[in-house]
Amino acid sequence: MPITHRLFAPVVALLIVLMAIAAVPAHASDDQQSIMMDDDQLLYSGDQVRDAALHKMAAAGVDMVRVTVLWSVVADRARTGKANRKRFDKYGAANPKAYPKLNWDRYDRLVRACRQLGIWPYFDLTPPGPRWAHARAPRSERANQKTWMPKPSEFAKFVEAVGRRFSGAYKDENDRHQLIPLVFVWSLGNEPNQGGWLTPQWWHGKLYSPRLYRTLYFAGRRALDKTGHGRDAIFGGETAPLGSSKRQTRSPVRPKLFVEQLLCANGHTDAGCSDFDKYGPLQMTAWAHHPYTKFLSPLQRDKNSDSITMANIGELPTLLDDLSAQTGHIGTGLPVVSTEFGYETNPPDKYVGISLRKQADYLTLGDFITYLNPRIAGNTQFLLRDVAPLRKYPKTSRHYWFTYQSGILTRSGKAKPSAQAYAMPFVAQGTGTPLVANVWGQLRFRPNNLPEGAQDQVQIEFKPADGSADWAPLGDPITVTNGRGYFAGQVTAPAAGQLRASWSSSQFPYSAHSRAYPIS
Repeated sequence: MPITHRLFAPVVALLIVLMAIAAVPAHASDDQQSIMMDDDQLLYSGDQVRDAALHKMAAAGVDMVRVTVLWSVVADRARTGKANRKRFDKYGAANPKAYPKLNWDRYDRLVRACRQLGIWPYFDLTPPGPRWAHARAPRSERANQKTWMPKPSEFAKFVEAVGRRFSGAYKDENDRHQLIPLVFVWSLGNEPNQGGWLTPQWWHGKLYSPRLYRTLYFAGRRALDKTGHGRDAIFGGETAPLGSSKRQTRSPVRPKLFVEQLLCANGHTDAGCSDFDKYGPLQMTAWAHHPYTKFLSPLQRDKNSDSITMANIGELPTLLDDLSAQTGHIGTGLPVVSTEFGYETNPPDKYVGISLRKQADYLTLGDFITYLNPRIAGNTQFLLRDVAPLRKYPKTSRHYWFTYQSGILTRSGKAKPSAQAYAMPFVAQGTGTPLVANVWGQLRFRPNNLPEGAQDQVQIEFKPADGSADWAPLGDPITVTNGRGYFAGQVTAPAAGQLRASWSSSQFPYSAHSRAYPIS
């Protein structure tokens, strides 16, 4: 069933307030980037799958794709075998030529394919790295060797190699020795408050991962500066939303606690805060965060106050500002980007999935919440297409569905209801007698920044609850003047029923409409 009015009320109340003032854009984030992430489709399934996925993303209105540039993948076999070791020793880890040239192809070709479609690639450079780039884990921690204490000096060399390669001036070693296009959106690290990406999280009873991440960020940032990317968009954080109260090596750390320790807030227990005396504050364009949950609505916050999900994402910029004022270790007014958000569905995953309808509803809520916050610069859908299950396990086991089923397309490519909700999000709320409905939405699938006089129009349509008539126009069309396709308006409905937004044009795809939303 669609989201109930009770569930939607807190957010819709904000919309009504915003629409009552003279200039909504001054109080909302109406220039957000629409970002999508799907490494399986874009990096690991071949050129044909990548290109098909990018075309689907472009058609849905994606501006930017977030891509994991995994250190261990780029460095795979870089020092294995006599020839590879000789090449690596000759060039050194900071030179792209030190790594097997085939390891770069997936990234080179993706950047070129993105350029052709007008999509910006956003590279997240992250550990884990190769074995030789990590400290040796104690015997009791050998199970965590892959993520154990990456060496900042080695991480800096890896980042320098990537920065040099994607500077816009580097020629590919194969693929006809073409210039590789420039990458200018970056992030350093992924979920450093999670033991699956970085260990130890806690060490000898003390919080340790913020210190590790601080050293890695400083090292990576200097490497990007060194390779001419100092004025690029560079994100920090990429923090996970939840955590644990346990204090074990792999115990995930809740993001508020992680950020406070990272920035050496009052009462910190971090012995590495002298880094700020040596290098100055953390320089970043935005803080990246992953505000997802498994089952909770985007309006329902986690029970622990140190968690940051979509329901309380507005607390993150406030926290950063407070810590900026207190410590001076990060800039004031730093934007926040939601860089991983999605819900797994049932079908197919009966263990951690929500219904297909609820997924569509919740994704729309996420878009709406981020739009309402002027400090949020973008929102990221994770994924385009469901990932194949782990077939080595029985279908009846949770392990079979350990992969992610949060796509807006099924594994076979069939559109879920969320595909329509993503391309054209829409919200409506009716109140009073007569029934006055406030509406909000976005033509995400349309080109950005259409010239004056050529803007799109949206027609709100009404269908009565008793089914006595089909869809019909309601009120005058809304001219979409926002460069990202956002629109808002007000209509008076004759009775209870459903509203939807409809768009038509002489241009492909010629016509489209949103999912219907009930009003009463």
